[in-house]
Amino acid sequence: MKMLKLALVWAGTLGQLLPGRLAAQDGSPAAAVPVERLRARREALLKKMRIGVAVLRSASERSGDPPDPDYPQDSDFRQDNDFFYLTGLETPDSWLVLVAKESGPGQVILYLPPRDPVQERWTGAQLGPGVLAAQETGIPEADIRSTEKAEAEIRDRVTGQQSLAAVPGGAFYFKHSKKNSESEFIRSIILAPFVQAADLQVILWSLRQVKDENEIWRLRRAAEISAQGHLAAMRATKPGVWEYEVEAAAEGTFRRLGAERVAYPSIVGTGGNGTVLHYDKNRAKAESGELMVMDMAAEFGYYAADVTRTIPVSGHFTPHQRALYDLVLGAQQVAIDSTRPGVRMRDLDGIARRYLHDHSGDLCGKQTCDTFFIHGLSHHIGMDVHDPAVSDLLEPGMVFTIEPGVYLPDEKTGIRIEDDILVTPEGHEVLSAGAPRRAEDVEKAVGKP
Repeated sequence: MKMLKLALVWAGTLGQLLPGRLAAQDGSPAAAVPVERLRARREALLKKMRIGVAVLRSASERSGDPPDPDYPQDSDFRQDNDFFYLTGLETPDSWLVLVAKESGPGQVILYLPPRDPVQERWTGAQLGPGVLAAQETGIPEADIRSTEKAEAEIRDRVTGQQSLAAVPGGAFYFKHSKKNSESEFIRSIILAPFVQAADLQVILWSLRQVKDENEIWRLRRAAEISAQGHLAAMRATKPGVWEYEVEAAAEGTFRRLGAERVAYPSIVGTGGNGTVLHYDKNRAKAESGELMVMDMAAEFGYYAADVTRTIPVSGHFTPHQRALYDLVLGAQQVAIDSTRPGVRMRDLDGIARRYLHDHSGDLCGKQTCDTFFIHGLSHHIGMDVHDPAVSDLLEPGMVFTIEPGVYLPDEKTGIRIEDDILVTPEGHEVLSAGAPRRAEDVEKAVGKP
């Protein structure tokens, strides 16, 4: 009883701290997504839906119970990308409903878990229905409700014969995913009479493909932080260093500069490990004369960079390594130089491969070096490090990677150079240019405090 009273006292204290504690992205250097951006994204989605009802579920806290890993160090919460894109909120176990009408403005309804003052004493203040949620999202307070009513109200809105999902051209939009396909609630709606199910994911992909100004700012900062991490990793590299020490130098820099997490598991591969594309054990010792492939990047405000550099462990390329490195760099540069609106990513891939083919000489033995370029040149980046896309035709506001590579397992030599490219109306901008890329600049950075 005493513990309960104490918890209630502390809950009162939390309530007094609410306005400063519960802002979206509270405490993050990225800060909250501007409300006008959130409104514009939701309006764009409603316009593409035309007529119907869309339902999105937020991410949930990991419970520690199966099938979630039962390890406290693997319990970090990260919001669902699409839910964050449309609301800017990190509140778990929430619902977003969008109602698109044939005429007139649509409606957006947000369901948030009711606040639990006793639980908040242990886990911190949470955002519940009310004026603060309205201020943070731009959704009218009258349309922000408790999740206690969510499933019943959503079912009534979608499955009734008079619902928008039942009228000609109307649809129930939901994200086709394993989580949703296994959800008894979603299945019950899909199988109900009069309901026409449609895939919301494709519409969201088309919206997320071209970034708005706030997204570009976040991606630019993620790339800048990643570049600084690579520079720190270069300076930490010398013969005898362990791959995980190099990883730590980069990731410590990411966090120091405001990244909330890594964009993906860091790859630090020395020698033959550098020829394994997704090697991430990072447990080997780097030896003099080897090359080290470092594929590491930060996530900033829910947006992921993707940067790779290849460096000589000893601080200097051998003549053969330098020739191979300059070949890969040249292939990357011609692709970057060709980037502009109206070009297709597949065309850039072909440009890079032709460069490798035409300039190989005997660097890769009897075969041309494009034979050993075993992955694609590019992919979009954004909230996912491999961000979804519905087209490879470049438009201003798209952000993608250019990453040629040559991998020679028999020589225990891998080289990949990867940068993040923003498509601009005039051409392009290399967002990750802060990481040394020319061979001479790389050599100047390696092992230099």
